[in-house]
Amino acid sequence: MQLGRFTLAKGASLAPMAGATDTTMRRLCAAHGAVCTVSEMVSAKALTMGDKKSPRLMAGGGGDAPFGVQLFGAQPDVMAEAARLICDMRGKMPFDFIDINMGCPVPKIVGNGEGSALMKDPVHAAEIVAAVAKASHVPVTVKMRLGFETGSETYLLLGQLVQESGAQMITLHARTRSQFYEGHADWRAVAKLKRRVSIPVVGNGDVTCWQDALRMMEETGCDGVAVGRAAQGNPWIFSQIRDAMAGRTVAEPTNEEKLDVLTRHLHALAQLKGEAVAVREMRRHIVCYVRGMRDAARLRVKVNAITKIDEMEAALTAFMLEGKA
Repeated sequence: MQLGRFTLAKGASLAPMAGATDTTMRRLCAAHGAVCTVSEMVSAKALTMGDKKSPRLMAGGGGDAPFGVQLFGAQPDVMAEAARLICDMRGKMPFDFIDINMGCPVPKIVGNGEGSALMKDPVHAAEIVAAVAKASHVPVTVKMRLGFETGSETYLLLGQLVQESGAQMITLHARTRSQFYEGHADWRAVAKLKRRVSIPVVGNGDVTCWQDALRMMEETGCDGVAVGRAAQGNPWIFSQIRDAMAGRTVAEPTNEEKLDVLTRHLHALAQLKGEAVAVREMRRHIVCYVRGMRDAARLRVKVNAITKIDEMEAALTAFMLEGKA
């Protein structure tokens, strides 16, 4: 599918997740076949006030795949100014598009009228898109949910309005804000939105394996799928979806392959954030990598007490190759 000046391959993209889709995860997923990646949420208000942390959230790009910066806010003028600032940084921090967050369900974000709260007022939300599109030198996309509450879904109206306001792609997480991440995603809504708008629609929600991805695309006619939580500790899901779509045999990663990626993940984190932080943060990633494996619980207990990279590597090698937790 065409998005502004670049072509986005049909397949699976990495959905943005606060506290998860940092530079290291984005690059790993891109290396394993993610067709695009998106940063953690960047606050427009914080960015315009000179916050030092915000640029770090989008630094490092997305590896070999197209990369988008996700921006959140509730005021059109502030969002537009943030978009201008981000575009001014493009020479130092390359990116391909700006994604507007209209899906975050976290109370702190919603309480400020941001994230999924924007779905309560589609006209205002569309004004934000128009302001950002006017200020941006790159394509603008939108990530949204079905609506704020079940029974008050606004995604069809909002989808039409954001398209008219300049959005060039919509990613639809097929749940309402009131569902958070519970219950089932309504894939029928993805199909309805695809029929309503002419810009690309990416489906999101309950894609946990390559079979789900193929089924969503077949049932909804969407242009691609976005994978979030299922990609944590499992970057192979992108290459599996890619191979399945191409009619190739889908392979499961071996323990040796898992160890190789775990080790690369650990060292990339250390290079980015230092050894102490990398070891601490890697603990929660390891939980995802070894989920469902024998003695995974014992490994989690062991790595929680580790503070050095070489000790972490030794523990992972023993678990993956020798079956010793």
